Amino acid sequence: MLLREDIEALSARVGGDFGPDDRALFGQFKIALNRGEVRAAERAADGTWKVNSWVKQGILLGFRMGQLVDMSASSVLRFFDKETYRTRPTTLNENIRIVPGGSSIREGAYIASGVVCMPPMYVNVGAYVDEGTMIDSHALVGSCAQIGKRVHLSAAAQIGGVLEPVGAVPVIIEDDVLVGGGCGVYEGTIVRERAVLAAGTILTGSTPVYDLAREKIYQRTAEAPLEIPAGAVVVPGARNVRSEAGRAWGLSLYAPVIVKYRDEKTDASVQLEDYLR
Repeated sequence: MLLREDIEALSARVGGDFGPDDRALFGQFKIALNRGEVRAAERAADGTWKVNSWVKQGILLGFRMGQLVDMSASSVLRFFDKETYRTRPTTLNENIRIVPGGSSIREGAYIASGVVCMPPMYVNVGAYVDEGTMIDSHALVGSCAQIGKRVHLSAAAQIGGVLEPVGAVPVIIEDDVLVGGGCGVYEGTIVRERAVLAAGTILTGSTPVYDLAREKIYQRTAEAPLEIPAGAVVVPGARNVRSEAGRAWGLSLYAPVIVKYRDEKTDASVQLEDYLR
């Protein structure tokens, strides 16, 4: 791909002088991001996720290239950011529902047809949000996060950004996942299709997940990120601190727990999503 070769060459350049041709190239790259023609990570046929490091390099290039400018909406609402990453241009023809009330989508993010954005929410550069997903109030989709089809990011859900290092897998939320209110998914965690995260569940690379249904423990390794299996129902839990002081003080640590796998009862409880869309 010619765009990839040009972005890699420009990213490797030492120094901060960028001419009109360089800015035009970055503009083409940003348009490709907005359209979903390039993305920070892609799912292979075998289900593994491949990082497109050159795309992350291109996003970082925009920060190097951009100048800090005044983007204020008024004398009261003051904003100052890199001119390379303004608010994403969106038209009615894209069929994206953006409810009035203070939401923001940054340039370089892909928002597919049928996505619903409830105010206030924020989508950062490099994110990919697929068809029919709902981003609820006060939800965040971080840089380079990959969100599948028909996902519901409930109120105050936080999907962390992973921009650096460029080879790191971003946070992945696959198709038909329900992320409950106040959840946090960080550090390149992969949540497989149809999983349900109960309200308040926090997933990080350093937190093991305990699967009561299959009697397994899932955690990140040096070779692979934390993965939540397809259809898993995860709730916030706790485990005892086994040290002498921990036992004496009655301490416990937070632990996400898989209590079951999705069934007809679970499907019925999330059927409301179809009416909201």
